[in-house]
Amino acid sequence: MLSSNLTEDQNTDLPRRLYRALTAGREDLLPLLDDPSREVLKAVLKNPELDEQCLLLILKRRDLSDDLLTAMYRLPLTEASHRLKVALVHHHATPDHIVLTLIPHLYLFELVTVCFLPGIAPDRRLAAERALIKRLAETPLGSKVTLARRAPSEVVEALLHEGQPHLMAACLDNPRLKQAAILRFLTGPGATAETISLVARHPRWKFRHDLKLAILKNSKTPLIWFTALLPGLSLAEVKNIYVSSRVSAAQKACVAEELQRRKGRR
Repeated sequence: MLSSNLTEDQNTDLPRRLYRALTAGREDLLPLLDDPSREVLKAVLKNPELDEQCLLLILKRRDLSDDLLTAMYRLPLTEASHRLKVALVHHHATPDHIVLTLIPHLYLFELVTVCFLPGIAPDRRLAAERALIKRLAETPLGSKVTLARRAPSEVVEALLHEGQPHLMAACLDNPRLKQAAILRFLTGPGATAETISLVARHPRWKFRHDLKLAILKNSKTPLIWFTALLPGLSLAEVKNIYVSSRVSAAQKACVAEELQRRKGRR
């Protein structure tokens, strides 16, 4: 607690500091923002000269208690200040219910920052991710492309499933994108010949064996990828693709040609 480290002299001087905290002018108030006493800081919050900058300076302290942060949250200054809302969300000791209340007030890329705060609790990160996903429908394409490059994995997967080629390219470049997310996309209804080709030629993903198999079992995959990828598969895998109900007649013909070539090499 803030007051637990007070020396005897500090405790003796406490009444004077409390009075100053309540009555000091703006300049005299600043030194009190570093006071080790929780009671002094609570008194500072009642000072009529208190402003946004003072509160932001207090929020840089790592030793704030739940009740002090709650008192800061309830101030009219905080209600009117976006910067204070962000600072409260960033503070590790802000009570969870306050953070979850404030997260919807943050801007798009402020939410991205929250997702990557050092030591952030999983429920807070999840709330930020859900807030991001909820806003995707109303987010302009340019912001989505930037988001696709920077966002956490769950958000990138949501963007991936929108199936827009320009957006897809940015998603595939995101180092947090997981292979499982691409597999879900390739087996889902949103994949197109163009977006499948983006995966098939991407330098990070084109060598992933499971992705090759998923590409070759999608009826929308261009025939050129059957020519390029089938020779690298085992005979059993090629046969499995041939009997798949998901490939088109034209694709099945490509697979049959590959099987015939292998039969001729025996």
